[in-house]
Amino acid sequence: MEKIWLKHYPPGVPETIDASNLGTLVDVLLASCREHADLIAFKSEFGNLTYAELDAKSLAFASFLQQEWGLKKGMRFGLMLPNVLAYPIAMLGALRAGLIVVNINPLYTQRELTHQLVDAGCHHVLVLDMFAHTLADSWDEAHMVKAMVAHLGDFYAPWKGGLLQIILKYVARKIPTWHLPDYISLQDALAYGKDKTLDKVNIDKYDVAFLQYTGGTTGVSKGAELTHFNLLSNLLQANAWVQPALALHDFKTQLIIVTAIPLYHIFSLTANGLLFMYLGGKNLLILNPRDFEGFVKRLQKEEFHAITGVNSLFNSLLNTPGFDKINFSSLLFCLGGGTAIQEEVAKHWIAKTGMPLLAAYGLTETSPAAVITPLAAKAYNSSVGLPISSTEISIRNDKGEELALGDAGELCIRGPQVMRGYWHNEAETRLVFWPQGWLRTGDIAKIDEQGQVYILDRSKDMILVSGFNVYPNEVEAVLAMHPGILESGVIGIPSDSSGEQVKAFIVKKDPNLTVDSVLEHCRKNLTGYKVPHVIEFCDELPKTAVGKILRKELRNR
Repeated sequence: MEKIWLKHYPPGVPETIDASNLGTLVDVLLASCREHADLIAFKSEFGNLTYAELDAKSLAFASFLQQEWGLKKGMRFGLMLPNVLAYPIAMLGALRAGLIVVNINPLYTQRELTHQLVDAGCHHVLVLDMFAHTLADSWDEAHMVKAMVAHLGDFYAPWKGGLLQIILKYVARKIPTWHLPDYISLQDALAYGKDKTLDKVNIDKYDVAFLQYTGGTTGVSKGAELTHFNLLSNLLQANAWVQPALALHDFKTQLIIVTAIPLYHIFSLTANGLLFMYLGGKNLLILNPRDFEGFVKRLQKEEFHAITGVNSLFNSLLNTPGFDKINFSSLLFCLGGGTAIQEEVAKHWIAKTGMPLLAAYGLTETSPAAVITPLAAKAYNSSVGLPISSTEISIRNDKGEELALGDAGELCIRGPQVMRGYWHNEAETRLVFWPQGWLRTGDIAKIDEQGQVYILDRSKDMILVSGFNVYPNEVEAVLAMHPGILESGVIGIPSDSSGEQVKAFIVKKDPNLTVDSVLEHCRKNLTGYKVPHVIEFCDELPKTAVGKILRKELRNR
């Protein structure tokens, strides 16, 4: 496909980037730590971590893993942490030791955790004490060897950290009991490693840096092999995209981003953690973004220049009391990804903040960014933007044949940020790639004459009603326009007459909302076959840790 999108790049954004001369992710992050030593790299509710502290503590962490635990280059190390200060220390420390970081969702069930640990061959894990019980339950089946335990009070002001632990453990009883054999605390590991020397590790830019687990094409969780080169390429691509916007502002203070999506998620890891470390910025860590009242109160007290999130997070913030008391005068850009940004949410966001909610698109397999809306955009336009530097896209049918401009088909991506493959899974890797390195995304999309990409839906979520395609994203966007609906999830269910029919799960904003009101609204805005035939009201929708609605769980209800 002709790269028509290049003609519409914002001024200053290069057509290509080249990460080949940057060395490894470790080289780049350590250079930033030393250049910005006195600045705060990560700020949590109870304490801060400067770049100098990140350098020193990650070195101690790496030394412990190498000298005490005897971990060698290429071994997998698990991080089972939410947004706490321990995460960047352990992440950078494991990379310095030449290990492959396996990011683990702390909310996993025993079954999910065991599968990931076994599949990755991950026998050493750092876990937050609040989630240690799940690791303990998986210990034998996952063939675990060693565990390290972090606490919420680590690195916080002593009295605050200690008080927090007392409140959690003895008052709120939020830390389940657990037993891990011969575990060591993170603080003790750092104290030990501080007195040790890290032997030189020869890390290559094409070595795997992270195993990021994803559903892939079959729904079975697989580890995407992301190399140092993949992540550095995406880092440079993201940096190239934001630089024109940053150049318009004379910063007298440090660049600050709100990090509500967990850093173990690839979106937050790259767009927030790695990019803003590269820029010498500050990550404002949100431990529990689902506590929206607490989230809003935190934002009322902080200055920030950027925020990332998913549609449901932005929608929930808009509907939280006190949101209108947040100072948005320093805000430069708001980026939404992970799932479609709905027009109604985007309209309310710009009305409340004065800043457009811009869409981005990517996958775990693309490190993750592939397509981003230009940051100079003034309003929502339903696209996810333009392919970023050094990124090619193609719309193809199920035979791998490229389709004409404007036709809907599977979005395929090629670029330096595309993963090497799935960990120890050649069969699944072959399924997800067309020849010449084209990654099959599984998403249905189309491209307009300006090169703007429009995501219609996941191919597996598409509903076929009497031969007509219905995309749940479209129906959910229409439902979001109804003032009485807080959020919705749409799936297809079997139908004797039409093959499938549309079912909507709806969380009410107005307690007096009725099925008739919903249907009337839908009939005014949707073709007949797209109107939900079944409506079910519910108290909440099942979501991932980053707020994406789990249609798979809705189908199992």
